[in-house]
Amino acid sequence: MPGVQPDPWAVAPFVGLLAAIALAPLFFAEWWSRHFAKLALGLGALTTLYYVSALDAHDRVLHTAREYLGFISLVGSLYVVSGGIHIRVRGEATPAVNALFLVTGALLANVLGTTGASMLLIRPWLRMNRYRLTAHHVVFFIFLVSNVGGSLTPVGDPPLFLGYLRGVPFLWVIEHCLPIWCFGVGTLLAMFFVADWLNFRRAPRAVRESQTSREEWHFQGLGNLAFLAVILGAVFVERPPLLREVLMLSAAAGSWFTTPETVHQANAFDFHPIREVAILFAGIFATMLPALDWLQANAAQLGPPTPVLFYWASGALSSVLDNAPTYLSFLSAAQGALHGPTGEPSQVAGLLADPLGTRCLVALSIGSVFFGANTYIGNGPNFMVKAIADRSGAHTPGFLGYVFRFTLPCMLPMLTGAWLLYFRA
Repeated sequence: MPGVQPDPWAVAPFVGLLAAIALAPLFFAEWWSRHFAKLALGLGALTTLYYVSALDAHDRVLHTAREYLGFISLVGSLYVVSGGIHIRVRGEATPAVNALFLVTGALLANVLGTTGASMLLIRPWLRMNRYRLTAHHVVFFIFLVSNVGGSLTPVGDPPLFLGYLRGVPFLWVIEHCLPIWCFGVGTLLAMFFVADWLNFRRAPRAVRESQTSREEWHFQGLGNLAFLAVILGAVFVERPPLLREVLMLSAAAGSWFTTPETVHQANAFDFHPIREVAILFAGIFATMLPALDWLQANAAQLGPPTPVLFYWASGALSSVLDNAPTYLSFLSAAQGALHGPTGEPSQVAGLLADPLGTRCLVALSIGSVFFGANTYIGNGPNFMVKAIADRSGAHTPGFLGYVFRFTLPCMLPMLTGAWLLYFRA
């Protein structure tokens, strides 16, 4: 908010927390699983205390708390409702059928969110390919459903929803990002089809038929579609304050209490993944306050903003850090560089009225969402999909295997093509 000028050292808790999120699960997994909540909430409390006591910025803290509540209400309610729908599929998982499933998931990600679509579809995806399940099935699911597919609406991916909360119109994203979405999804689908066709040819026909002949289309928990409609309708509610969040959480509660236990058991549903997301993002939202305010106050000194800068810089950070705070940091930088360090949410309207600001925001939106697929830690659903696949017996690649076997040969050419076609000029 206007007048908030934190010292640069106040960014240290934010940097420390993001470094821990990126590295601790790799090198100190047991310690991290036991103490991540203490670290995240402790660093968040430290930053909050600094803002309240040293800067007397109570309004700034309350504004961020409302943004966090809106964010976690959407993500959590979609997670609960999608966990109440169980899908079994029928038919042989040919490359064409698999490609159709993935493009459907990419579209659905814009309605359920990447988290909701991933949790809804990953189990039927693993079951329909069980007779020839390999790493590329899991990784391309993460690429298309958990990340790239959800770049058309604010519901699709957390960064875009945070932009919506900051004042970006709901339909703005699809109006400006649809051609890039088509390029990204189409390129990845073509790569997947080739890899899956080669894999399909190696599976004996007798094995394929024996594994798929008994499958039938079967849906359970379809009553949750009504709760899903409530959540999607609530996204557009702006008055009175907190009504949107109340509607979302009420829909989640209704879904939980009305869904038969057998459906939750079939989906192996539990609250651990969303609990971890809620705790980590509470710490992230609190500790990123100084980073956002410092960026906005000093962005004009960093040089003129360009779409190339916003695409690659936000993308590089979204690959190894969480893409939601990365998006907010660069959005604040764009506001500060183009319109001064006022920090008012209404400044987004001025950013969208500026042709350069619009192009930078498109680059930021695509970079934050697309690049989140580059590692397991780039976006929240990535690790959840890997955990479910591991429990199902799939041979998922490790962190470095993911990067060297799939990100560099598949994602990097697509990302470079998007830059050359849409942002280089």
